[in-house]
Amino acid sequence: MSEKLPIALDAMGGDYAPAAMVDGAIQAAERGIAVTLVGREDQITKELVAKAGKNWHVLPLNVVHAADVIGMDDAATQVRSNKQLSINVAVNLVRQKKASAVVAQGHTGATLVSALFGLGRLAGVERPAIVANFPNAKGRVTLVDVGANADNRPEFLQGFALMGAAYTSTMQGIPDPSVGLLSIGEEEGKGNALVNETFDLLKNTPGIRFFGNVEGRDIFKGTVDVVVTDGFTGNVVLKTAEAEAKVLVGWIKEALTGGSWLVKLGALLVRPALRSVGAKLDPAEFGAQPLLGVKGLVFIGHGSSDAKAVYSALANAQKAVDANLLEKVAVKLEGLTKKLGADA
Repeated sequence: MSEKLPIALDAMGGDYAPAAMVDGAIQAAERGIAVTLVGREDQITKELVAKAGKNWHVLPLNVVHAADVIGMDDAATQVRSNKQLSINVAVNLVRQKKASAVVAQGHTGATLVSALFGLGRLAGVERPAIVANFPNAKGRVTLVDVGANADNRPEFLQGFALMGAAYTSTMQGIPDPSVGLLSIGEEEGKGNALVNETFDLLKNTPGIRFFGNVEGRDIFKGTVDVVVTDGFTGNVVLKTAEAEAKVLVGWIKEALTGGSWLVKLGALLVRPALRSVGAKLDPAEFGAQPLLGVKGLVFIGHGSSDAKAVYSALANAQKAVDANLLEKVAVKLEGLTKKLGADA
């Protein structure tokens, strides 16, 4: 049996790099996930020694040097002219088949551009899309796109639907996931021009089980398994939901710790249940979300990611590698391309 390829981690991306990146990579390595840390070697090695000791090499970790870093305020297009940026070096490791996936917690736009130009698009993909997983009444729902594309055409959303269905089937074990189109009403004809044109396209798209329009509340009710929207709307939904989750958790903690001794006693009794709820609402449990549609596995996380989020991102990337997510998405798209070609 051949040895698994490591996951390439952009160790210089994010608000707390490289410390949080190294810490999360060590946690992953201690659980058997091989990681290649990409970035300024002296800084990364210093962190490895500080956190894992001089014998950190016994863990499945290695370092690949990259001289430059793209900042959060820099233009994403800079990645096209500087091959020594850490994100470019990480993506190149996947292209050269020296890594199985990329995890990046820094500049989302830069990661997207690097992946597009470094790996290329899968056949049949108009635009790649970022997937997010939302907890809901029935488990989790896949929302796609959540930020890769602000301006869209119906054909883009058709691809999002297919990729989202393939992702949900592979990663959540749902054989034939239902797909809904996010709108302001459930009835056909509700919504803007993009939604109405996409509706007509999706109801005639082979390879997906199209439910029809869904509203924002349906994301959390579990009405469908996959919700499709444009990247602008999806990003607003994602960030609003994450912010609201933090506020709700804060309110619960305040209510249980700021009252009488009887309230505090009750808080001790319900603490295990509250921890379980908190874990479902915590974005760090996933750490990063996949960019679907490029010829390689790329996971994009928040710039504010801590070590826990980095570990979770690496663990989910490894799960996607083990599940052959890339190949299954490619097969889904290839089937659509052939079908549409035959019907033309």
